[in-house]
Amino acid sequence: VHMVETVGGSVQAGGSLRLSCAASGYTYSRYCMFWFRQSPGKERERIAVIDSTGRTSYEDSVKGRFTISEDKSKNILYLQMDSLKPQDTAMYYCVAGEGAIRFSFPTWRPFCDYTYWGQGTQVTVSS
Repeated sequence: VHMVETVGGSVQAGGSLRLSCAASGYTYSRYCMFWFRQSPGKERERIAVIDSTGRTSYEDSVKGRFTISEDKSKNILYLQMDSLKPQDTAMYYCVAGEGAIRFSFPTWRPFCDYTYWGQGTQVTVSS
């Protein structure tokens, strides 16, 4: 299985970027695809997930600003990032694994493996 992110980029605060990740080789019928990020000196953070039914879930820090989506015909995962902030500066990773997003009171959350990782792509937001 290969997960390959496109090149990220640099943008000023308030701007937008779209990340893409080409996924190939997996055959799960039930799967999750994630975007993680990691800033220097900080732990890796799971920020968005979409499952094979199209259900999505977001970390509070990006909710309302980022949108995860998937083009199943092309096996491409996207992350549309709007209203970017300097604190969004990080290395971004796409990840795939078997599983699904399920309701676990009081919210929906992913019950998925983090099996396949992309190489990461840098996003820099300047103030």
